[in-house]
Amino acid sequence: MAITLDGTLGINTSSSLTTGTGAIYNGIQSSTAVVSTSGTSITFSSIPSWVKRITVMFNGVSISGTSGIFCQVGAGSLVTSGYVSAAASAGGTNQTQNSSSTAGLIVTANLAAVNAIDGIVFINNISGNTWISCGTLNPNGTFIQTSGGKIALSGVLDRVVIATVNGTDTFDAGSINILYE
Repeated sequence: MAITLDGTLGINTSSSLTTGTGAIYNGIQSSTAVVSTSGTSITFSSIPSWVKRITVMFNGVSISGTSGIFCQVGAGSLVTSGYVSAAASAGGTNQTQNSSSTAGLIVTANLAAVNAIDGIVFINNISGNTWISCGTLNPNGTFIQTSGGKIALSGVLDRVVIATVNGTDTFDAGSINILYE
């Protein structure tokens, strides 16, 4: 419902909302979950230019080897360098695992192939075309992996790719989806 200037109620038939400051709010949008059972990467493209926050969700995601997982983003094409990111483990016997990357927003440090990952990574626009990330994931319920990173793009973000760090390990279980707002 929308309130008109004369105070009457009406139905807002648009998919967006204009705030009191004139900004457009399109609400939280969901992509379609992708089953992550093959390939070395999963791509979510055609992300609208108004997006300021992306939530990447992992549900039982596993890969065939011990490579970590990272997110890469792009503006017209995929950006594969210039990232500043790291991940580390806490709890269990994996406290010394850590990893960093300049090729993507690292999501997990190297894991055993049997680990099924559940959790989320937020990728937020901090200013202009600069994006920061933070994530918390739980491999097999035995420990926590946290991550954070940053990338400055040359244009407006329009894609997110979730990939294995070494580019050869393949996804073999679970699903991945994104929310954007």
